[in-house]
Amino acid sequence: MKGIFRSKPRTPAEVVRQARELFVYVNRDTEPRESKRQEKLSSLRKLILEMRTILYGEDQAEPVAEACAQLTEEFFSSDILRIIIICLPKLDLGLRQDATYVVANLQRQRVNSRLIASDYMEKNIDLVDILMPGYEDSDIALSYGAILRECIRHQVVARYILDSELVKKFFDYIQNPNFEIASDAGATLKELLTRHKSTVADFLSRNHQWFFQDYNSKLLESPNYVTRRHGVKLLGDMLLDRSNSSVMIRYVGSLDNMRILMNLLRDSNKTIQLNAFHVFKLFVANQNKPPEIVNVLISNRSKLLRFFGDFKFDKEDEGFEADKAQVIKEISILEPGNNQSAALGKC
Repeated sequence: MKGIFRSKPRTPAEVVRQARELFVYVNRDTEPRESKRQEKLSSLRKLILEMRTILYGEDQAEPVAEACAQLTEEFFSSDILRIIIICLPKLDLGLRQDATYVVANLQRQRVNSRLIASDYMEKNIDLVDILMPGYEDSDIALSYGAILRECIRHQVVARYILDSELVKKFFDYIQNPNFEIASDAGATLKELLTRHKSTVADFLSRNHQWFFQDYNSKLLESPNYVTRRHGVKLLGDMLLDRSNSSVMIRYVGSLDNMRILMNLLRDSNKTIQLNAFHVFKLFVANQNKPPEIVNVLISNRSKLLRFFGDFKFDKEDEGFEADKAQVIKEISILEPGNNQSAALGKC
């Protein structure tokens, strides 16, 4: 008779509810029998994989929209996200990764065109305070970082971080000696400072002085080349964004900022040199250069022209060559008191 009466497949909501019960069990951590604990973890692993299959599809089969919607609604209404975040450090690497994939996907799921993850995060914004310190624990840094990055897709989360002291922590996290963690923190900082244009522009305008002082000293002048590389690339992304035009004008009006970029142009790393050039060209293209910047460019004219004459990369880039030619031209014709320069094509 066995096999005649097959068990009814679990609905997406049932999968979430059963997984939540097991996460609560894992979090209690009161089971004295290791065999029983492993049995529960095995069941949890199957449920997480089932969730992942619903959300991502399987083999050639695409995800079913209705099933994804049911899972998403139950996931956020049951508050399972909180218990998952708390439990992640107690899971093995494989289960932790699968749970992270599920959480990341659910941040993007829409139900009736509504991004309910955003509503959830607004009501549970304290979860950000749990995720951020994850970068200080090498075991969970990448998992918490991936979840945090997806949460930052919601403007309410980005604004919360930017309006708190949390944003300053990134300057430390990105200097982590562990390359993977430093790179992950760099990716999260980029998401924070480039996704929500109006929010970021407002933040940079209100916090320009302290932010760029810290940014310059901790990232651009860091002894760690990975930190410098992340820092100068992100700086270019921010300043070249049209939403930050007023921030860019203020930044390129500072002689101290220009000196830092001139030093980065001499970096031994070619990628850093190239990204530094894309920021330095903004100083040269500025049509209202302060006299002190004009004077420094003139006093260093011969060195700069010689440097840019030899400034080449293995891969040909017509845009780069055009920008370089324009920079050379602008520096060549500079005169004391002459602050009118043509804008570069890519600025």
